[in-house]
Amino acid sequence: MSAFVYEFTEGNRDMADLLGGKGANLAEMTRIGLPVPPGFTVTTEACRAFMNTGTEPVGLTDEIHRHLAVLEASLERRLGQADDPLLLSVRSGARHSMPGMMETILDIGLNDISVLGLAKASGNERFAWDSYRRLLHMFGSTVLGVDSALFESVMADVKEVRGAPDDLHLDATDLARLVEAYKSLIRQETGEDFPQRPAEQLRQAVLAVFASWNGERARLYRRREHIPDDLGTAVTVQVMVFGNLGPDSGSGVAFTRDPATGRPGVYGDYLPNAQGEDVVAGVRNTIPLERLQDTDPASYTRLQAHLATLEEHYRDLCDVEFTIERGTLWMLQTRIGKRTAEAAFTIAAQLVDEGLIDESEWLARVTGDGLAHLMFPRFDLTDTDRPLARGIPASPGAAVGAAVFDSAEAVRRAGAGERVILVRQETTPDDLPGMIASEAVLTSRGGKTSHAAVVARGMGKVCVCGAEGLTVDAATRSFTAGDSVVREGTVLSVDGTDGTVRIGPVPLVDSEVVRYFETGERRGQVVGSVARAMERADGARRLGVRANADTPEDAARARRFGAEGIGLCRTEHMFLGDRRHLVEAMILARTETDREQALDALLPLQRADLVGILHAMDGLPVTIRLLDPPLHEFLPDRTELAVRVAAAEALGDPPEPHDVELLDAVNRMHERNPMLGLRGVRLGLVTPGLVTMQVRAVAEAVVERKRAGGDPQAEIMVPLVGTVEELRLVCGEAARVLAQVSETSGIGVTCPVGTMIELPRAALTARLIAQDADFFSFGTNDLTQTTWGLSRDDVEAAFFSTYLAKGVFTVSPFETIDHEGVGRLVRIAVEEGRAARPGLKIGVCGEHGGDPESVHFFHATGLDYVSCSPFRVPVARLEAGRAALAGNRVTAP
Repeated sequence: MSAFVYEFTEGNRDMADLLGGKGANLAEMTRIGLPVPPGFTVTTEACRAFMNTGTEPVGLTDEIHRHLAVLEASLERRLGQADDPLLLSVRSGARHSMPGMMETILDIGLNDISVLGLAKASGNERFAWDSYRRLLHMFGSTVLGVDSALFESVMADVKEVRGAPDDLHLDATDLARLVEAYKSLIRQETGEDFPQRPAEQLRQAVLAVFASWNGERARLYRRREHIPDDLGTAVTVQVMVFGNLGPDSGSGVAFTRDPATGRPGVYGDYLPNAQGEDVVAGVRNTIPLERLQDTDPASYTRLQAHLATLEEHYRDLCDVEFTIERGTLWMLQTRIGKRTAEAAFTIAAQLVDEGLIDESEWLARVTGDGLAHLMFPRFDLTDTDRPLARGIPASPGAAVGAAVFDSAEAVRRAGAGERVILVRQETTPDDLPGMIASEAVLTSRGGKTSHAAVVARGMGKVCVCGAEGLTVDAATRSFTAGDSVVREGTVLSVDGTDGTVRIGPVPLVDSEVVRYFETGERRGQVVGSVARAMERADGARRLGVRANADTPEDAARARRFGAEGIGLCRTEHMFLGDRRHLVEAMILARTETDREQALDALLPLQRADLVGILHAMDGLPVTIRLLDPPLHEFLPDRTELAVRVAAAEALGDPPEPHDVELLDAVNRMHERNPMLGLRGVRLGLVTPGLVTMQVRAVAEAVVERKRAGGDPQAEIMVPLVGTVEELRLVCGEAARVLAQVSETSGIGVTCPVGTMIELPRAALTARLIAQDADFFSFGTNDLTQTTWGLSRDDVEAAFFSTYLAKGVFTVSPFETIDHEGVGRLVRIAVEEGRAARPGLKIGVCGEHGGDPESVHFFHATGLDYVSCSPFRVPVARLEAGRAALAGNRVTAP
């Protein structure tokens, strides 16, 4: 066995960690007998060795030469030989698909001599010079670091002189001159000549692919997709087959089903007389793959058969690149195809019905992120306005934003909070930052398998490609569509579902998936697939799903979305708006009587809110958190008050007495760090009557619902407990009030009283706190802040982007729970809490409760439920089912 190099015949698809996705799949296609050009793969281990040392691994070149010699002997041709040269392609292939993020070099082996041999052997002089200019461009930009735009500029000049609309209209003489211009450009930019030795070309190309793993756009893509930086990439070295030999040749990309909608049937793009990179780059508009049936029916029939073989073998949507060389079909690569959320749910249901996968694997094929995308609003297209332009609907959804014409401007405007649409002739990997920053991508060239389409689908971005009615002029930052000129900053509405583009914002409506959750109506294939997936997930999951809701309306919607109760009802939200003055009165009270009057005024208002929420969640648990934020948040701004009082005094007028009183209270209560100050349980313990009023409101709401024939299941949660003594004091007062209301009303009221674990000390002393708590609920937002020592509101805008860029964070700890730190505190609290109180009910009510990855963690850690915002309830339900079927296990670090 080779240390760093494997023949295609030596591997299989289970070796993706070592051979990368491309190498493993080429080996698999070879193994099952598909027509694959022969070659070998340089492993990810070689790449990691290169990254560790910065130099070529010892012995790698010799090993590559040994495998090359075997390849040459089998084909009876040598790399770059003068009369009939063997040519190679060099492509990257990481473990995870990273479309367009790393480099490809085609036609390795061509030089000033072998190009003549290729022309003679092929009988096509134009083809030979076309292949050579491609090698110079790819090698120059990828290996030698020459700006790709410089090559494109030279090409544009040649086409302009010849009056050629595209490269197909350049003849052999034009292309030979282009080769000389490219070689001069390389010499001018690098100070060195293009290497004429084929073996040196191959060596440098392999090392350049290794280096591209740490290129800026590759790192950016990995950060977005949460792909580890230390995996490295493999390199596939493969015998060239040529789609640019004339009208009986071509290249294409095929999918075994539509990656945008999930519709079954062979689907894709084909480009006659072209190499594969032309198809994905979108330099010329492709033709639908079905047209191949008319121009080359034999190849089309063979391709259909190979696609059917691959889909049955991989039991999934396959994305295939192929080349036809003078009527001979070659399969260049396959991978599990990236797809839209709509296609993911549709295809998974189809594969179950076809018996290719079982229901457990079905849920592994869909995600909560995909479901959330399907819940995004859609355009209300009831208007009769004609669209500005139409293109190919490459990635569905609705997006509104200002038109921008380069990646840097997209990033700048998005960073300033503006929604943008990236408009390009075609995108390249260098456009990745702008694609990430944009709401949608719109191109005038390319098809559903172009770079723009593939990357946008993978990121869940709206995309319309090949809008031929648009003429994009990046230099003037505008495009024309018919008689209309659209300049940068113009608001566009891009519909990736039907491929239309309109000027101005189009109204939005709820998606059909949201309507299904609201009404139960199953309209359309996608909704039916979602409904089936949700039923399967609900049947499999162990983890309960509740909602964070503070109003009867939110509670009712959460229940329609499948919530099994409320895990967090924030009572402070009931003190805002026109009720704020009552809180002011409580704060400003100078006597006990004044304070009681203010609390008495608040009591019926809070009780009425709770009655409505308990009614909406009748029969289901409702966890009601006592007041958490510091009281000064209910008072006017300190600076604003001070200015108002000072301004009045400066004018010689007496300031308003109420303003003076408020300013005195604000100054008295001012804290340098209120997040760690007088709030939560501390507030309840030092503000006489506050806990009593809130518990009474809960108890009386329960009584009212019981008298109405309801089944209220109220739970009282004490926030920010750091020591069991705090909880014990509140529990004692709660028990007294509950008993008093029970006696007065004649209706027994029993409400569990638990606590929110949101401080490291609470997690570390859970064994003690559990002795007095009826339940735990993790407040992971504050637990993350206090564990990391970060103020979320301050740091996310200040330095999180830098930390993400430097790899300190792979994802924000406020978005996905930090397993090693915060997660370990959660595990400690769960284990020690249940050791002290077997059967202790434990949930989580921070927004992590709706994050897909975090839901898997909470399932594995043994929590009873998660709670999240109403719109994330379906996502949490789906992920809880997926976690149960995946059998996730989390081990302590």
